[in-house]
Formats: sequence, C-alpha cells, structure tokens
Amino acid sequence: MSSEVPFPPPGFDELSMAEQIEYVNKLGDRIPPLPDDISDPNIAFVEERLAYYEENGMEEIPWEQFRQELLEQLAKGAKG
Repeated sequence: MSSEVPFPPPGFDELSMAEQIEYVNKLGDRIPPLPDDISDPNIAFVEERLAYYEENGMEEIPWEQFRQELLEQLAKGAKG
C-alpha cells in the first residue's frame, strides 16, 4: 500500500454489527474485478480447492459440534 490507513477506520468500532457488515460490503463493492488473464498462484489454489470440494463434497459435522468447536477457538483467541 502506498499510504498507511488507520485500521480499523475511525468510528468503525462504534457502529452496530449490521452497520459494520454493510460498511465492509460497500467497501468490497469498490474493489474492481480481476482481469481475466490473471495468473495469481493464490487464485489457482482456490480454484483447485473448489474443484476438490465440488468433486468430493465437504465433511459434514453436526451444528452443535461445529458451534462448540467455534466457541472453543474464539475463547482461545480471547485469552491469547
């Protein structure tokens, strides 16, 4: 980046969650689309993973198990 931008932008933390989501969505809309001829290795990786999941499906776990694991990860992050 050519200039340092404060992160998060001033006032962002005071917004409600819905307003924060709307802000991020609007910010994402400002990013121009990638050219068709891009050869970014990250895009190739994502395309490979997507093809894998489309072919093999995704591992399914019960919602309660997912929720518990997510809460444990969030708790670890808050402590660390």
